[in-house]
Amino acid sequence: MTATVLSSSISSLRRPASVPPAVRRGAWQLAAGQAMSLRAQSASVLKVRQGRVWVTRDATARSASEDLVLGPGESLSLAKGERLVMEPWDGFGATYTWDAA
Repeated sequence: MTATVLSSSISSLRRPASVPPAVRRGAWQLAAGQAMSLRAQSASVLKVRQGRVWVTRDATARSASEDLVLGPGESLSLAKGERLVMEPWDGFGATYTWDAA
C-alpha cells in the first residue's frame, strides 16, 4: 500500500527498540510531538497498533472535516485521494500501519 507523505520525511519515522517486535513488524512509528500528513493513493486503512493518535480527516464533497482519537486496534478507512493529518495523542508516540482496504 502506498501513501503520499506530505509533511514529514520517511527518515523521521522510527521503530524504537522499546516497541515489541510483534508490534513493530510492518508498522511505522510516530514520535511524540511529530505530525504526519498522508494522502491515500488508493482505498486504504490506517490502523493503530500502539498508543493513541489524534487524526484530523480533511473535508470531502460528502462530509465535513472531522477530528478523531484512535487507540490500539482501532482503524480508519479512507477512500482514494482522501487526506489526513495525525499526531500522537500524548507524549509517548504511537505505532500504526497503513494498508490497502
